[in-house]
Amino acid sequence: MANIDPNTCEDYNKKKHVEEELEKQRQRLQNLQERLYAQHQRSLLIVLQAMDTGGKDGTIKHVFGGLNPQGCQVWSFKKPSDEELSHDFLWRYHQRTPQRGMISIFNRSHYEDVLIVRVKQLVPEDIWRDRYRLINEFEHMLTLNNITVIKFFLHISKDEQKRRLESQLEDPNKHWKFSSNDLKERVLWNDYQAAFEDMINNCSTAHAPWYVVPANNKWYRNLVVARTIADTLSAINPQFPPAEKGLENTVVPD
Repeated sequence: MANIDPNTCEDYNKKKHVEEELEKQRQRLQNLQERLYAQHQRSLLIVLQAMDTGGKDGTIKHVFGGLNPQGCQVWSFKKPSDEELSHDFLWRYHQRTPQRGMISIFNRSHYEDVLIVRVKQLVPEDIWRDRYRLINEFEHMLTLNNITVIKFFLHISKDEQKRRLESQLEDPNKHWKFSSNDLKERVLWNDYQAAFEDMINNCSTAHAPWYVVPANNKWYRNLVVARTIADTLSAINPQFPPAEKGLENTVVPD
């Protein structure tokens, strides 16, 4: 993690330099989503993880805002309910995996069970450490059932997080975003960084890769995520289903 600069933005210098390319990638996403939905054979699961203020909500807004909501669902996972705690740790996530033809976005995910539970010592190490294997098996099972899995870690610096938290405090319209709990979590920054690093090293696989996205520049973050998803869908290459026979001779009556 320390070797990846969260300020990296390829050869782009400003937001205006990526606007045209970002719009191109959004159009690709819209076209490919329509084909995925129409074909109704495969689906796509997108996982977003980040530190607090890392940009998960903003990514969803700016990358997926133009998609057809009939074919796209966003799931945000908070503290598990009593019912969820009565099941295995993957139960609530499995229920939200996408149906055929759908794109599902996990805003936080099953990886919380090797992140916060580790940092807060909510379960013993031998339990959370074995979850790397279980998660890999879970994601492999999904891919065998025609669900493509891609995962993004939105990588920001500690200084950038401080700026974003201060921005929320300074703007009354952003006060609703601010939580004093974020400050408590910030104290644990190094512990979370170690947990994220182990998460990526243990669970980035050929069938469900992790992408570490430099995310200090929001506009660059959006471009990378949009482009990666469009490339992934393009590789799936969904096709419109064949039309009914004889349509060339069909006349719509008055």
